[in-house]
Amino acid sequence: MTKSYISPSRETKGGALTLVGFGPGSEDHLTPVARRAIEGADIIIGYRTYIDLVRPLIAEKTVIETGMTEEIDRATQAVELAYAGHRVTLVSSGDVGIYGMAGLAYEVLEQKGWTGPEIDVEVIPGITALSACASLLGAPLMHDFASISLSDLLTPWEIIRKRLEAAASADFVVALYNPRSSKRVRQVEEAREILLSHRAPETPVGIVKSAMREGETVVISNIDKMLTHPIGMLTTILVGNSQTRLVSGRMVTPRGYRNKYDLETGARIRKAQG
Repeated sequence: MTKSYISPSRETKGGALTLVGFGPGSEDHLTPVARRAIEGADIIIGYRTYIDLVRPLIAEKTVIETGMTEEIDRATQAVELAYAGHRVTLVSSGDVGIYGMAGLAYEVLEQKGWTGPEIDVEVIPGITALSACASLLGAPLMHDFASISLSDLLTPWEIIRKRLEAAASADFVVALYNPRSSKRVRQVEEAREILLSHRAPETPVGIVKSAMREGETVVISNIDKMLTHPIGMLTTILVGNSQTRLVSGRMVTPRGYRNKYDLETGARIRKAQG
């Protein structure tokens, strides 16, 4: 298959590095191309918890598992092994290019001086937590939205606050990743305060833990009461905008069709002039 960023006549000198997002974790939500990448690899590298989710597919593979906060080690090993001639697949749950390992892998490649011909590199997307959670809640992302991680491990909290303020004031639907951990509790509280300064207390909020995995929980609340529900690192929070409403218990953010069309007949609404 020819890609726009890879010359069809070029042959790589080394191995191959495939960065794979495998979705929520079940085989039902694993894309065929992601499955082929995993099955075709010599070596699988990933965070131990994520490796467990695809272990049935990698029983005969060489597997390198590492713990949390060891992302640089994983990316470095993956690049070095690919340079050594191996076919390496670096896996992430969700989408590898959204809060996943793809960006860091490219940074390691840049540091190594990768120009393209040395090894083949491919990114394979997967169902991210954002879309998985949205599907369980209804249709909350039908209009513009912003995704913000509340983890200040790599990003200063003041920058995160500015992003929250901007998204809230612009009336985006807001998805909050990494909202709370055992040592980090105030960030989600401050996020709620910022959102409340721009939105009504009854604005719908979806709180999803472990979407499409074992232990899944789905709660629909509102900004006023969102912190009364369990929230942790496995939770993703979707906060509606000023137009988001509940339809038979499901969150729905209208796209705006009702303003232009009669939903019963499909006819375009003609507004009076002047």
